[in-house]
Amino acid sequence: MRPYFDPDYENFSQWINPPRVCIDNATCNDCTLVKVDSVNKPGILLEVVQVLSDLDLAISKAYITSDGTWFMDVFHVTDQQGRKITEKKTIDYIEKALGPESLKADSWPGKSVGMHSFGNHIAIELIGTDRPGLLSEIFAVLANQHCNVVAAEVWTHKMRVACVIYINDDATSEPMKEPSRMSTMEEQLRNVLRGCDDDGKGSCTSFSIGSTHVDRRLHQLMLADKDYEGYGGAIEEKDDMLFRPVITIDQCEDKGYSVVNIKCKDRSKLLFDIVCTLTDMQFVVSHASVSSDGPYGIQELYIRHKDGKILDSKDEKERVIKCLEAAILRRVSEGFSLEICARDRVGLLSDVTRVLREYGLSVLRADVTTIGEKAMNVFYVRDPSGNPVDMKTIEALRQEIGHTVMLNVKRVPSTTKSPEASGWAKTSFSFGNLFGHCSRSESFTDMGQRENQLAGTEVTIKIFTS
Repeated sequence: MRPYFDPDYENFSQWINPPRVCIDNATCNDCTLVKVDSVNKPGILLEVVQVLSDLDLAISKAYITSDGTWFMDVFHVTDQQGRKITEKKTIDYIEKALGPESLKADSWPGKSVGMHSFGNHIAIELIGTDRPGLLSEIFAVLANQHCNVVAAEVWTHKMRVACVIYINDDATSEPMKEPSRMSTMEEQLRNVLRGCDDDGKGSCTSFSIGSTHVDRRLHQLMLADKDYEGYGGAIEEKDDMLFRPVITIDQCEDKGYSVVNIKCKDRSKLLFDIVCTLTDMQFVVSHASVSSDGPYGIQELYIRHKDGKILDSKDEKERVIKCLEAAILRRVSEGFSLEICARDRVGLLSDVTRVLREYGLSVLRADVTTIGEKAMNVFYVRDPSGNPVDMKTIEALRQEIGHTVMLNVKRVPSTTKSPEASGWAKTSFSFGNLFGHCSRSESFTDMGQRENQLAGTEVTIKIFTS
């Protein structure tokens, strides 16, 4: 006999004690505090971090505790320009997404396809071996099938590529319904991926109707693909060594936690990537402290398995370290970004990626968004040989893809001090001070930072390292 389940009863504590959200712009001069108090439930930390991540908010500090039945956390956030969050629309979104209205089934579902609504679509998920020109071939297949790409996100890591692409019929703006057309498209995409399958890991193509959180789904695809066990090309391995995080796992046995300490170069969405990976690996983050200072970030997370057990074997610790390292490095890229804002049309992505391919450039990541009739696409590109991209190549790209743009070059001095040398690690808050346990790893290696920007009207090319 199946046990009786009453969803209203299961959620009763949340209705009695609804989540409380406070947006505080008075306490700190340089950031906004987002405070969340709620009944504890599985996955709540990921939900909160996901909302802040979808808004592209920078988290400079965070204090998280969710042991027992109550969840409390404080985030110090700014926008990408380092300013407080004062826009009413953004504040309303946070309050509705994390507050009492979040209990409604149809309220603020978070990022499914970007932060915008694209209507009906079909999602295509692809995973396979990366190679130069692969993205161009994928978009060419979709263009030949008269598909409109309304949104897409592409990640590469360790010579593997994962894509989530949202399409609809160009003529009707509705999901395609003809089985023969879908079958043809699937076969052609599989042939494209199969043509570069030389690492023995295989490839996969799948279709689904509905929506998912794109970033989380890409992490899930690559985690299931075990990209953390792979080996990239010589250039990618060199990048991994340069940006490799320092991760250690220790025990806080008297409190029954495993303590994960992470030091790495700070960047946007870092906390989301770490919490997402731990959640999908069936771990619960009970306490955490997060700090950042300049280009560096540190995170201290007290975790357990869902069944309450700690990490008690060397192999398990090594696997968690590898998976977290991969989650951090998937968004790390070196090269330049090509931002394109243009009127959307079928074949636009195919044309752009074909030009990049003809110039011998590899796409490391791509973020495609459509708002109304406007396509807003970002491609993170580099020379596959690892050589600096010649400025003549950039100029030729600009001439072929876009119109005349203004050139503005801004150099940022490289940072040579380690976190300890700058005094940053000494001032960061640690839950270890409360639990009688504090683990600190060796200092960072020197991580230089350079930034050149080409800012324009139609097409913007930015030189970046992250």
